[in-house]
Amino acid sequence: MKKTPGSVLLLLWVVLVVVAKESKDLQDQTTVNHCTQETCQPDIYTALREMNALMAEQRVELRYTKTQLEAMEKTVEEQRVELRQTEARLTASEQLVKQLKTEHEAQAVNLNLTGSQVEQLRREREERKVSFSASIVASGDVTIGPYSKHTNLVYKHDFTNIGNAYNPNTGAFTAPVRGVYYFDVFVFGNGHASTPTAVSLHKNGEHVVIAYSAGNIHHVTASNGASLLLEVGDVVYLKLWPNSWVRDSGNHLTTFSGHLLFTM
Repeated sequence: MKKTPGSVLLLLWVVLVVVAKESKDLQDQTTVNHCTQETCQPDIYTALREMNALMAEQRVELRYTKTQLEAMEKTVEEQRVELRQTEARLTASEQLVKQLKTEHEAQAVNLNLTGSQVEQLRREREERKVSFSASIVASGDVTIGPYSKHTNLVYKHDFTNIGNAYNPNTGAFTAPVRGVYYFDVFVFGNGHASTPTAVSLHKNGEHVVIAYSAGNIHHVTASNGASLLLEVGDVVYLKLWPNSWVRDSGNHLTTFSGHLLFTM
């Protein structure tokens, strides 16, 4: 088939239209792609920057949290130490309370012992206060004897009887404590050649000393004394010597005295 110039131009024009259209489409696509890249790239960078900022904040928060945790751990450890110290102080306080309680109980016992000891010392002190003096009569004028044998003399009028160791009803002195006692005897009597004035001191039935005087004169006197170691309950008393006499009156001429010198 033979082509005419008009048909060639028409074909050429169609080809140019198609190429132009394809070129425009390609350009539009390139423009679109280019715009998409330009639009998307800033968004990615922004997201990365935000993520970096967020990660930095999280690192700061992590460090802060770690610091707080370390501080809390330190505080907890300090509290543990303080708790151990408090427990130690509490234990020490409990031990101190027990010790004080024990000491208090011991002091209470000691106080009771001290009270008993004080009472004992008071009794001992009272027991050490032993002294008496007595005469045969309180008033009047009396002569006793003579008798053929030893006769107990009762000195009924006591001037002093501290400790009540002397009995004015029996004339006997009973030692309340172990110790050394001093006794003295003074006697007064009528003078006669055949009748002496004599009184003897006895301990538990044993003769110790005698106060003796004799003479053919108006009156006679005699005295004697002795220090004796007495046990508790020992008895000391006087006896009128056989075939002798004594005289006493309201002037208290015949006396019997005794005193505790010291305990043993």
